[in-house]
Amino acid sequence: MSTLPKVAWVGLGIMGSPMSENLIKAGYQVTGFTLEQEKLDRLSAAGGTAAGSIADAVRDADVIVTMVPASPQVEAIAYGPDGILENAKSGALLVDMSSITPQTSVDLAKAAKDKGIRVLDAPVSGGEAGAIEAVLSIMVGGEQADFDEAKPLLEALGKTIVLCGPHGSGQTVKAANQLIVAVNIQACAEAVVFLEKSGVDLKAALDVLNGGLAGSTVLTRKKDNFLGRDFKPGFRIDLHHKDMGIVTDAARNVGAALPVGAVVAQLVASLRAQGDGGLDHSALLRAVERLSGAQV
Repeated sequence: MSTLPKVAWVGLGIMGSPMSENLIKAGYQVTGFTLEQEKLDRLSAAGGTAAGSIADAVRDADVIVTMVPASPQVEAIAYGPDGILENAKSGALLVDMSSITPQTSVDLAKAAKDKGIRVLDAPVSGGEAGAIEAVLSIMVGGEQADFDEAKPLLEALGKTIVLCGPHGSGQTVKAANQLIVAVNIQACAEAVVFLEKSGVDLKAALDVLNGGLAGSTVLTRKKDNFLGRDFKPGFRIDLHHKDMGIVTDAARNVGAALPVGAVVAQLVASLRAQGDGGLDHSALLRAVERLSGAQV
């Protein structure tokens, strides 16, 4: 019999499915719930257990991991008679790995404490590839003791795992992460259009750029997307639009100016308004191409 904690996983999307499977590979007993039957079937095929409801998934769990798109979805699965807080056992640890507003995380931790449930906000960076390869960067907010308890489980999901401060801190750092990523993708996209219009061998140019100071994880991960115009979603524009809203709002609240970030947030919003919200965020290239006169 395994001595590892029993895990409930709520949210089996692009990120949640491979992450939950990595826990199963690490020996954890995982019971999952999501709205799509095919995702539940995938979990079962990987050795997990599909639950018929949130209540069924979390009832006996020692650790509950959530990975859903945004604050409204976190609130929907956490609160109410059918939600996590009403059905999880006292003493359970809730690890929310969604990317949401810092205030939503603070409010959730406070509400959960009244139910005897501990909470960590633990958003991630690394995209679908990082989730599959279990090399995510995980930024955590919460209590040190809860972080220490969760760390072995998080080490089955990621490579860089850091407690950033009290509740909400993980989400604040994730917002900063999304700011950096969006600006980086935008810069890469502009460089790609500039290089192509100049008649340079794009693959050769990106290879040498990535070997110098202009190199980045973004360029490493997204280079093939740019070269092949492959915008199959690893992280959708719709979600990055949501995240840019989080960071611009949070920055306004603390009095931080984000002039470049504000421009990129508008470019992301424009791309979404043009019907590209379901594409990977590397599709920012399409916006630059349109601005440069291409019919995309």
